[in-house]
Amino acid sequence: MVMSDGRYAPAGSLIGLVQRGRGLGARMAAEDPAAAAELVHGCIRWDWRWDSVDQRALYLARLVRDLELPLGPVAEGLGAGEESSERAARVLALLALDGSGEAREVLRAYAEEGEHWVAALEEMAHRWPVEWWDDLEGTARERLGDRDRAELWADPWDRWGLAGPRPVRGPRGPKPLAEVDSAGLLELLADPGESKERRTAALDVLDDRGPEPGVIPLVPSLGTADGKYMLWPLIGVVDKLGALAVPAAREWAAVTEPEWLRLRGLSVLAECGEAEDIPVLVADLERDWVERRWCGPKRTADGLARFGAEARGAVSLLRRFWLWTPHSYERVSYLEALGEIDPTGLESVYVECLWDCEDDARLLGVERAPDQPEVRGRLEYLRDDELEEPAVRAAARERLAALTGQS
Repeated sequence: MVMSDGRYAPAGSLIGLVQRGRGLGARMAAEDPAAAAELVHGCIRWDWRWDSVDQRALYLARLVRDLELPLGPVAEGLGAGEESSERAARVLALLALDGSGEAREVLRAYAEEGEHWVAALEEMAHRWPVEWWDDLEGTARERLGDRDRAELWADPWDRWGLAGPRPVRGPRGPKPLAEVDSAGLLELLADPGESKERRTAALDVLDDRGPEPGVIPLVPSLGTADGKYMLWPLIGVVDKLGALAVPAAREWAAVTEPEWLRLRGLSVLAECGEAEDIPVLVADLERDWVERRWCGPKRTADGLARFGAEARGAVSLLRRFWLWTPHSYERVSYLEALGEIDPTGLESVYVECLWDCEDDARLLGVERAPDQPEVRGRLEYLRDDELEEPAVRAAARERLAALTGQS
């Protein structure tokens, strides 16, 4: 039985591939649907996404549909806790939209009687034609009773007049310190006796203005008192500096503490650094790999891609990140970087992307997968699947037209 203990299975195993939303996992599962059924249902029951931005619902719904798996275990997820219920509702809503009458009735019944019915009804309203759920208004009114409706926004609540009051936002007044010139703001920031609130307000005003090189020597002092975080507007202020901050960023990237300063320096080097900064960026990628930090290497990969073959020292690391990361949102950045630095052997990877959970990975596959009968078949699948993202469908249609010479 597939259980969740918070650990990911090896990236080369079937369950590890499906946990990560890899295209190879979907292709392997199709070879033996009966053997794959338990792990597909398990990945719906438990949330294996590393981050909430990682996409899984369409990937898992397609596995259930294409492998002709039973819906019973998916429906059971509706009663297995709030988060499990939301995941099951997303998959069932997609399957119903694809034509599954069973999925449609299961989700409607849960909206009428289930514990976490509000999220299920919102999922239905988000995805389905209005006539599929509009008749549940009476049930919803009865079930809501005297419930606080402050968080009930959008459909179906708007349509039924049940939405809570929206926050009233009046005209935004001028920011504190907005009338102070940049020289005055820099003087304030340089004063260690100023409060965190006033320094944050000064940075917020600078962030609304053009690049201000005078802030560069002050950056190391613009963190919180405990040294854990930077003052939040500093991100935008430094980003606006672009290449102007590179010399200082090399010093920031070399520090051990505070961590936020090192990361800010690396971010500048990834975005605007020069070839001499490649070893520092590769070393950062190596550190992320050793420490299994899955959020952030995307930034480094995007930066290394700018240098093409000069960054060949990162190839092994980029391949490892692509294979092992559970953070599917970042995965395509590793492929794009490899495509710029050393595309050797990526043809089969682009084919796999056509089955990936992330729509940007599928787009990459549509664009770059080599012309093969299998690829054409998958392009037709993506073009014709009404559950697919419109951009992916359109790209598949254009690629097929280019391959076949049809308009």
